[in-house]
Amino acid sequence: MTLSLWATLLAACFVISFTPGAGAINTMGNSLAVGFRRSIWGILGQQAALVVHIVIVAAGVGVLVTGSPVLFEIIRYAGAAYLVYLGIRQILAKPSVATEPTDPTEPTEPVEPGETEADADAAPTALAPGESRWSMFRRGLWVNLLNPKAIVFFLAFLPQFIRPGLPLLPQYLVVGTTVVIVDVIVMWGFFAVAAQGLRRLTASARGQRIVNRLFGSLFIGVGVLLAVVH
Repeated sequence: MTLSLWATLLAACFVISFTPGAGAINTMGNSLAVGFRRSIWGILGQQAALVVHIVIVAAGVGVLVTGSPVLFEIIRYAGAAYLVYLGIRQILAKPSVATEPTDPTEPTEPVEPGETEADADAAPTALAPGESRWSMFRRGLWVNLLNPKAIVFFLAFLPQFIRPGLPLLPQYLVVGTTVVIVDVIVMWGFFAVAAQGLRRLTASARGQRIVNRLFGSLFIGVGVLLAVVH
């Protein structure tokens, strides 16, 4: 692949990754729920799905999927239903006990010897249960995997940067690596960081409910669009 062609691929990947979608919503939700650093596990799951899509298209299965209306519709509606399910679950999620506002009239827990008051306040948050890395990875995987339009997109996108007269495997490796690295940079470096601006809002139970309803509604909206837009 020539440098000019790769530069075009790079620019296209950044434009595509910055386009808000289910992956961006999932990343921002994870960043708010478990923090910026741990949100990487959901992003890695999303990248695993992208690799699967690229492999499918590279193997020619994408032609089969787009050529079978029944199979395409089954996958499309399954993906839409999963996003709606995630949205409903997000809306119904209960606020974390660790972030419930405390009543100033209630007695505080005694501070252990050698422990500062700040340490005592931080302890419940540090011990609060959170979603496991595997769970975030798996959810990120399904969010992107159950999107048949990604297969159609890659079926139209990848051939623009593949030259049939040259060895195909190295070209697919370059394209796939570029797509994944750019998406990780945008998801983690932009969407996960942007979500941190909402962290102060989630410091209270009421704020958590607002954020849960916001991202839940966004998930449902993306799912509905996936189902109705052809």
